[in-house]
Amino acid sequence: MSKDGINSKDFLIGTLIGGIIGATTALFLAPKSGKELRDDLNTQANALREKTDRLTTDAKEKGTEYVTIAKDKTSELSQLVVEQSNQILDKVKDIKDRTAGKAKQVKSEAEDAAANIANEAKADIDDGIKDVKAKVEQSTKG
Repeated sequence: MSKDGINSKDFLIGTLIGGIIGATTALFLAPKSGKELRDDLNTQANALREKTDRLTTDAKEKGTEYVTIAKDKTSELSQLVVEQSNQILDKVKDIKDRTAGKAKQVKSEAEDAAANIANEAKADIDDGIKDVKAKVEQSTKG
């Protein structure tokens, strides 16, 4: 409960207690007969009971209103967290997909480069073998 809620509650309690003390003091100090005093006390007690009932009803209504507001705010926050979490997951998945695509591209380029190097090396070796055979044939003929 907020500080304002506690101060309002304390104020209401203080007002009720002060009203009771003030009304009781006024009744006892007024010069009246016993029957008049009892009638006045009953009237004041009934008025106080009605006022207390009204204040209790108002407090319950405010409490229900605050609970509803708190539930709404909690629901809104939960929805916001879910939405932001989904956005973050989507971004992570997108980055993962792009990274995987880039990795496949780099792998493909590396395989192509390795194949080209192997083919060039094989061609160079084949050319070297042909040159050696030709030199061997020339040296055996000559």
